[in-house]
Amino acid sequence: MTDLARRVSERFMRYVQIDTQSDPISTTFPSTEKQKDLSKILVEELLTIGVKDAYMDEWGYVFGTVPSTSAKSGIETVCFCSHVDTAPDCSGTEVKPILHPNYQGQDIVLPDDTTQVITTSQHKYLSQRIGDDIITASGTTLLGADDKAGVAIIMQLAEELINKPGIQHGDIRILFTPDEEVGRGVNKLDMKKLNADVGYTLDGGPRGSLEGDTFSANAMTITFHGISAHPGYAKGKMVNAVKVLSYFIDNLPPTGFSPETTSGAEGFVHPYNLKGELETASVDFLIRDFDTANLAKNQQVLIDAAEETIRKFPGARYETEVNEQYRNMREMLDKFPHIEANAVEAMKRAKIEPKQDLVRGGTDGSRLSFMGLPCPNIFTGEMAIHGKHEYVSIQDMEAAINTCIELVQVYEETA
Repeated sequence: MTDLARRVSERFMRYVQIDTQSDPISTTFPSTEKQKDLSKILVEELLTIGVKDAYMDEWGYVFGTVPSTSAKSGIETVCFCSHVDTAPDCSGTEVKPILHPNYQGQDIVLPDDTTQVITTSQHKYLSQRIGDDIITASGTTLLGADDKAGVAIIMQLAEELINKPGIQHGDIRILFTPDEEVGRGVNKLDMKKLNADVGYTLDGGPRGSLEGDTFSANAMTITFHGISAHPGYAKGKMVNAVKVLSYFIDNLPPTGFSPETTSGAEGFVHPYNLKGELETASVDFLIRDFDTANLAKNQQVLIDAAEETIRKFPGARYETEVNEQYRNMREMLDKFPHIEANAVEAMKRAKIEPKQDLVRGGTDGSRLSFMGLPCPNIFTGEMAIHGKHEYVSIQDMEAAINTCIELVQVYEETA
């Protein structure tokens, strides 16, 4: 393990032990105050490193600047961004990171729950990391590499750039956000405070991945209304909204429509929350597609299914609500082709094979790109995210740091 790899791994293992889980039900911002526990530490560490203007604002955003070392003018200000929160899908309390040095392909049995076994048959990418040093959790929590791997990479990058003023670069802006996992990561972000020209999120997976396409996303709720009656005297009168909703769900397309039956560039429609009583029952959907026009098409499939459902249940009716969430950042990135091209060049200089990829989800970069900061996603090594099998390669994190060091120099050279 190189000294750089050791330092970023130690930093990462400290960060994951701080519980920063966000809460999709909360109405506050950030959704949990404990996210600020890590953000405060990041500010203190940035100041210690020498990032003199580091601070956290009232909403929990962390800002900082690594000043330019170049005599050139006109260098674009590059922002590197990661989120501090971890997913609500799996516990992030009392994370115990475990280092597995010089991994040789063996099954990794997690000690706090020995039924949790990470294997190369389940996790194909792990078989490509033979000889790497792997970090996992202990079996009862997620690890939090999503996105504390990104946080650690950016922090280590800042330290490297501050300590090596011979590396020529323009102003580098640092941004750490809360609440990315619940889709609110930039809701309160002041773009004037950020003051950057281009951005890169550090929130990707396999080494070399560069993601410039995300889903476009809408949320849709369909509510069915039935007719209430006393169950003892309900014949010919009652229309049970729970049964109406059940029929509707059961008659959605069985394949090619849901997350569990789609992959690659295919979109999906995902029912993820149900509420039901006799008179009223509703279902919330996530609607995702790389082609924004397909969102309306999939919404129409749901409307057609709802119409068919109420024909089966005379007296029932339904209503819909649709909310825009985010859009495919490809629509913005295509206007600024040098942003991805510079990242590809940086990876090549760092002797990493670039892999253009798709994000089957969204990132802060999705929203940032439409807020005026074109922002593709760079790899961190985080894998099997949101679950107890989550892992990260230390060498992947090191490779991401080296990529970013090369990247800021590309911007300086091409200014």
